Amino acid sequence: MRNRARYLIPLIVAGVVAAGCSGGGSTPPASQGSNAASAPAAPANPNSLPRNETLYMSGTQWGPPANFNPIREWDSATGTKGLAYETLFHFDPNAGKLIPWLAESGTWTDDKTFEAKLRSGIKWSDGKPLTAADVKFTFELGKFETIPYHNIWDFLSSVDAVDPQTVKFNFSKANYQQWGFNLYSRSIVPEHIWKGRSEQDVLDGVNENPVATGAYKYMSHDQDRVVWVKRDDWWGKTALNMDPKPKYIVDIVNSSNEVAMGLLLQKGLDLSNNFLPGAANLVKGNFGVSTFYPEPPYMLSANTAWLVPNTTKKPMNDPAFRKALAFSVDTKKIVEGVYGNLVKASSPTGLLPQWEQFVDPAMVSQYGFSYDPAKAKKLLADAGYKDGDGDGLVENKDGSKINLSLIVPSGWTDWMESIRVIAASAKEVGINVTPDFPDFNALVELRGSGKFDLLINNERQLSSSPWTYYDYVFQLPIQKVQNTVNFGRYENKEAWDLVHQLDQVKLDDVEGMKAITSKLQKVTLDEMPIIPLWYNGLWSQVSSSVWKNWPSSAANAPKTAPVAWRNWMELGGFETIAQLQPVNP
Repeated sequence: MRNRARYLIPLIVAGVVAAGCSGGGSTPPASQGSNAASAPAAPANPNSLPRNETLYMSGTQWGPPANFNPIREWDSATGTKGLAYETLFHFDPNAGKLIPWLAESGTWTDDKTFEAKLRSGIKWSDGKPLTAADVKFTFELGKFETIPYHNIWDFLSSVDAVDPQTVKFNFSKANYQQWGFNLYSRSIVPEHIWKGRSEQDVLDGVNENPVATGAYKYMSHDQDRVVWVKRDDWWGKTALNMDPKPKYIVDIVNSSNEVAMGLLLQKGLDLSNNFLPGAANLVKGNFGVSTFYPEPPYMLSANTAWLVPNTTKKPMNDPAFRKALAFSVDTKKIVEGVYGNLVKASSPTGLLPQWEQFVDPAMVSQYGFSYDPAKAKKLLADAGYKDGDGDGLVENKDGSKINLSLIVPSGWTDWMESIRVIAASAKEVGINVTPDFPDFNALVELRGSGKFDLLINNERQLSSSPWTYYDYVFQLPIQKVQNTVNFGRYENKEAWDLVHQLDQVKLDDVEGMKAITSKLQKVTLDEMPIIPLWYNGLWSQVSSSVWKNWPSSAANAPKTAPVAWRNWMELGGFETIAQLQPVNP
């Protein structure tokens, strides 16, 4: 598999949160390339780890661990960020607020200055203290152009280590939404270890034997697993009153969803974050397996799956055609027939259920869409798309044939079945759509270069703000290669200006955010640059044979995210691990 760093160089701040579930049911292998971990490893014998002290999980890693580099948030070994490296804050999706972590507090002292106070007593795993100099160093790594958070320096002017526990961030303008995202997204690295590394090494280095602040440290890895061992001196035991009970955490590399299912049933896996088509039967049967909800949709929502039209090609460059296409999709058939109700149909806005307060019902009522073949046919006819040759399929306005290809990666079985439904629904209203299944690398090339007609995408996870969602949809300017955002190449300067306005609203100013997101919803619903279809689940199936107190909808259960996907540890995944209790102490 080719080196994904080439695709990810120009990432915007929210662009790396798709790992672990970037497909519907199947996720591509982790990039190996020239950066595969080649250092000699001493894999722990899985049979030598006490079962009642070991948490086995799986669902992110689809190939041998490539690296332990927290800068590479898209293909580092599971646990690199979250178990080992930590961030200044976490974000609680339920409370909708930042949770102090390495920082005990953070305050905007004025419109262009943010001050963070670090907790005292935090030590790196080599015994040296964490200081403000480490935080300053980490954010200044972003000055390298290839680093994923390089763009923060468009509005971040400088970082000052005022004293060992105080960091001052000075801005040219206050992009509150972006900054809030960065506060829980950037892994802090030790200056004394990383200083002097070249830009290439910072981005592409394997970073063997990581030195970090987290509750777990690297123990070993092999082709099929990574083993982490608990730090007895982790600072969070006293400062956060958290004392994770698993002494060892083993992340198993996925070979297939079927293998994950077998391991789960055989009690060899405690947490499966794979998409398992038979999850409903597992929950209903006497298998000792549970999900967050005991009934449909079984899972929390993680991201929105969209139908993305290439707006540079006709007839997808016509909003009326895109809207007709939206009314043609039988999403209910996908939700029930393909997923067995493991997912939920999306709001027409595409905003996740956790962002429901930002959905404007008036906009949905006036401009929203739902499955309505008659309405789709009328929209096509009114816009001038006719069936001139009587074959049941409409032609372009100039009389030329419409032959659209809809692509998803080969092997992503749930998405493959879903686009067969979409294609069949489209043909019922007269739009000729053919499903196609290129391999993942080929799809990435087509997607990035704009050489596609239609595709499914879901590369915006839950975050601290719907700003990340609209940044994905409207980001300008259009590049020759669109790596992470606006794959449909939709250009709307007014909408992009609104995204900038939203960015400069404080995270706690809900009404101010609503005023702008309402305007953005009008654009998305009227113009249909993307067509939201369903919410992919936060795939999570757990066994309580060894560990209990898993999150669920039950009254007294934790409500944190039961997932270990990359970039979800800071959204509740670590808290889930920290709350587990052994069944047999």
